Amino acid sequence: MGKFRKKDKPSVGALNTASLPDIVFMLLFFFMVTTQMREVELMIKYKLPKATDVKKLEDKSLVSFVYIGKPVPAMQKLYGTEPRIQLNDAFQSIEDIQNFIAAEREKLSESDQKAMTVSLKVDEFTKMGIISDVKQALRKSNALKINYSTLKVKDNLAVN
Repeated sequence: MGKFRKKDKPSVGALNTASLPDIVFMLLFFFMVTTQMREVELMIKYKLPKATDVKKLEDKSLVSFVYIGKPVPAMQKLYGTEPRIQLNDAFQSIEDIQNFIAAEREKLSESDQKAMTVSLKVDEFTKMGIISDVKQALRKSNALKINYSTLKVKDNLAVN
């Protein structure tokens, strides 16, 4: 009678990790190259007002931001302490808003131009006069979709 011998399972060799550092550095380099940093250098300081009923913006690529608030301390020597309007990286006047909206629309495709939203990031202590002027200028440039940026608070907390 013959003996039956169990065949040994072939052993799996050790995993070669010599190329692992190359892959990690390649991924690191890829993310460093493709990541976008903040596009706008803020020259104003603002504290967003609080709200309980908040809706998140769906497509942020279609949003243009208008910042309104007091200049940061480094800029107060040049521009004073009154609230200012910042469009992109510069302080602008209300008359410049129409040119800003036209330039922002040109960046978008023709189908996305109608869906463009203007988001107002306004300091909570800013007077409504400058906000009304900005809204009038937006209305003249036919930018009718306006969003007010706020901070969300819990429903059970009282808002002061």
